[in-house]
Formats: sequence, C-alpha cells, structure tokens
Amino acid sequence: MVGGQGGPRFGVEEEFLVVDPVSRCVTPAAAVVVEGAARRLGGRVGGEITSLHVETRTSPVGSGEELLGQLVEAREVVGEVARERGVRVVASGTSVLAGAAAPPVTRGARQERGTRTFRGLHDELAICALHVHVEFPDRERALLVGNHLRAHLPLLVALSANSPFWEGRDSGYASWRTVVWGRWPVAGPPPRFTSLAHYERVVRMLTAAGATVDAGTLFWDIRPSVTHPTLEVRVSDVPVTAQESALVAMVVRALAVVASEAVDRGDPGPEIAGELLRAAYWRAARDGLEGELLDVGSGGLRPARELVAELVASVGPVLADLGDAALVDRCLGELLAVGSGAARQREAVRRRGRLTDAVDFLVAGTAGSVSRVSA
Repeated sequence: MVGGQGGPRFGVEEEFLVVDPVSRCVTPAAAVVVEGAARRLGGRVGGEITSLHVETRTSPVGSGEELLGQLVEAREVVGEVARERGVRVVASGTSVLAGAAAPPVTRGARQERGTRTFRGLHDELAICALHVHVEFPDRERALLVGNHLRAHLPLLVALSANSPFWEGRDSGYASWRTVVWGRWPVAGPPPRFTSLAHYERVVRMLTAAGATVDAGTLFWDIRPSVTHPTLEVRVSDVPVTAQESALVAMVVRALAVVASEAVDRGDPGPEIAGELLRAAYWRAARDGLEGELLDVGSGGLRPARELVAELVASVGPVLADLGDAALVDRCLGELLAVGSGAARQREAVRRRGRLTDAVDFLVAGTAGSVSRVSA
C-alpha cells in the first residue's frame, strides 16, 4: 500500500453553490470567490463547469484527522471570502430555490463541445457532489477494487443524501442529484471490468458512439481518476458539514483497503445484476438514511441505519489500523443523531414553511457553525 499509517493516502473534492444572501437563489459569482480564496488556498480551490460553482480540494493525506482539518480550513476560507464579496456558499447536492435551471456554463472549447454533445442535460448542471480519491497508482488494481465497491454505492448514496429540493419544490427524494446525474449517458454505477484492457475497450466504444467529450466526461460513480493516480468514488451528494464529508471519505478508504486485500486473494468481487443495482440506487436516492434500502446481497429491504452500522462494523479493524476508528465513530454518531442532510433541510423548511430557511441552514452548516436545525 501507499501512504502513511500503512494504508493508501486519500483526498476529497467538495463542490459548493454560490447564493445571494437576500434572495437565497444561486448567483453566478463563483469567479470572485475563487480568486479571493486562491490567495490563501492556492491550487486547493477552483471553479467548475458553471459560474455558480466553487470547488475545493484537499491534498493527499494519510489520516482522517488531517483530511478533516483541510476540509474545515477550506470551508472557512471560502465562506469568509464569499461574505467579503457579498455572497454565500452552500453545501447542497442541488439548488433549493428556482433559478438553477440552464445555469451559465463557463467559456471554453471543451465546454462548448459538451453543450453540443449533451444539449439539454447541461440545463441541470447546478448540482454538487463529493469526490473521494484513494491512491492506487496501478490502474488495473484500481478497476478491480472498484468491482468490489459497486455493491456499496447505494448505501453511500443514502449516507450522504443532501438534495431534497430542486427548483423551488420538494422532489420527494432524499438525493435528487442522484436522479438528475443518472440521466447522463456515462454515469451511475460502472460496469464490472475484468481488466484494464476491458475498461479501455469499453471506453473506446463509448467514445466512438459520441457518448463522451473526453476522458473527463466518463462520469461513472467509480472510475480511475483522469488526473491523479487514484480510484475516484463520485457517488455522494456534497454533505452539509465537513465532518460528514470526512466520514464518507474514511469509510470509502477503508472499503477500498478491504477490497484491495480481496483482489490479492484472487476474489473478483460480487456479481450484481444491473437491474438490482439500479433499483437499489433508486431506493437509496428516494428514501435516504431515514428509509429502508434494498440490500443487494439478500435482495430484501432493510433499514438504512442498520445497513450503515453493519458496513462500518465490517471495516472496523481496518479503520482501527488506519487510525480513523474513533473519528468515524464520532462523526457517524453525530450524523445518526441529527439525521441526514435531506432530513435536516426539510426540517428547516417545516418550521415556518419557507424554503429560504433551508438555504440559511445550509449556509451555517457549510461554514461548520451548525449541524442541527435551530429550535
């Protein structure tokens, strides 16, 4: 393995939306926030495909505590700069209020090719995810590890669900971002790959079909990173707090370590029917952490919290070896006590019936000052 404490290094990318503090609607002011934040964070902050988005990145780290420290720092800096520029940033998988459809795409040849290729799908780009990178320089090993992680993707959707609202309405889902993102031609759970050659053959066929613009538009929820020697897990909504992002990342790294050990034993990973995985995704996106999920192992419905507890227990020894066990227990305990981001957004609205209250809650949670909805 690569990295400190006997395990692979890992890192995170978080995406945020910029909002107006008066209307609470998204506003195309990402560039000024990025410019100001870059003076303190350097390359750890940047723009995204629309002028509504700010993205922060951690450096590769060896422990969950280091990761959390960088996440908190980046959110504090971006939040402070946004306030200085007269705007705010929110960590939500989707925009709460109307005005996010047909977002302004940044200029460039690649973006223009994307608009020509994906057309109306670019009208739904006001969504924000959490991307977890786990260091695997061997791309074939990364793919084989990904075969094992496919089974856990629906549960990761539920664990991070934080996008109940879309364009000023309640979608009825805990993670509407998952539904929106699933419309893209190369998105959702990846196929089960037997080798790097198999992966490259599939990618060539998809490219020939015009389903991608370049390697960066292979939007599968697990993929070998285009720019880093990592396996990238992209399935999660961006969570409300830095602690929740760190929790997802630590669990993903532990799962990857367990999977890598299975690859060493020659275990190819579980074969899961595409129809079952699709149904499990849908159920997780709809009901989230507060509902029942489709257990892809047994094929039955089980409480999400029960499945989360079992999953974390199954990687407990690895978390202990990595030095992350205590932090995972603390972050998971807090999440289970306050509820998912989706549930907290809805609770914020329920108090007074105002969608703007969800945005205010998200502004405070993104900055790290609150994880619960105020009484």
